[in-house]
Amino acid sequence: MSFNELLTTFANNLLPILLVSGAGFLLGKLLTVDSRSLGRVVFYVFSPLLVFDMMIKSTLSPRQALTTVAFTVSFIAVMGLLAFLLGKLLRLERPYLLAVILTVAFGNTGNYGLPLTKFAFGDEALSAATLFFVTTTILFNTAGVVIASLGHMDFKSAVLGLFKVPVVYGAVLALLFKWTGTQLFLPISRTIEIAANGSIPVMLVLLGLELTRIQWSHSFRALGLGVLIKLLLGPLTGLLLAGLFGMQGAARQGNVLEAAMPAAVSTTVVATEYKLEPALVTAIVFLGTVLSPLTLTPLIVYLAR
Repeated sequence: MSFNELLTTFANNLLPILLVSGAGFLLGKLLTVDSRSLGRVVFYVFSPLLVFDMMIKSTLSPRQALTTVAFTVSFIAVMGLLAFLLGKLLRLERPYLLAVILTVAFGNTGNYGLPLTKFAFGDEALSAATLFFVTTTILFNTAGVVIASLGHMDFKSAVLGLFKVPVVYGAVLALLFKWTGTQLFLPISRTIEIAANGSIPVMLVLLGLELTRIQWSHSFRALGLGVLIKLLLGPLTGLLLAGLFGMQGAARQGNVLEAAMPAAVSTTVVATEYKLEPALVTAIVFLGTVLSPLTLTPLIVYLAR
């Protein structure tokens, strides 16, 4: 793994993402841009149509799809457990511990993970990454919300809230169309394709806008723990589980790369909503995103071999 190989991989795959996100970051700093409104557009329009388009075009077999779902659930559970055990070892107070678990368990598999997977490994790996993203979204809106709520919301309420997540409907409709062999009318398919093609750049701009709202936490132990577990143990755990699940080729590339993503921006929204140390959560998201090229670049080189 030479320096030139690492530099080329970074320039071709990560640099375009960082430049577009950087443009969003500068836009948020220089102008008054309502990132929440743009986030709603992504949440209600672009994300579900992107998921629908990717799953309709997916070449994953039913067995590969089930393996990806099982891999994703296992990965999130293992990462949450690692965060819990290491947080207990460092004697973190309960709010800090829960904040670390939330950010470690749920990565930025949408805004960051999907475009990076497409650039690095193409559409076949993107099919697996899309299913990883959908599964993560479902778990985040159930288990993630329960973790963040600190007892203010019961599990039933969190599950009912899942029906308000458009990505779920995009995934379900795509599965129904594939199973029944239903063909979309040309105007509809082209509409979906246009929206899907525009999804990734809008997601990257939104990522930059969201990072302008950084707050710094005084709990440096929790901050360091959250970033290090996510960036170092995340890729290693992904590789280990991929081996245990027998993943190969594009499916392995897409799933492991998604597993290596830094903490999700959406965790900051939930942390703020439920007053779960939002300063710590946003700091973990920001620092992890900034440092992520240091771990993602060699991982991409390794997975490409």
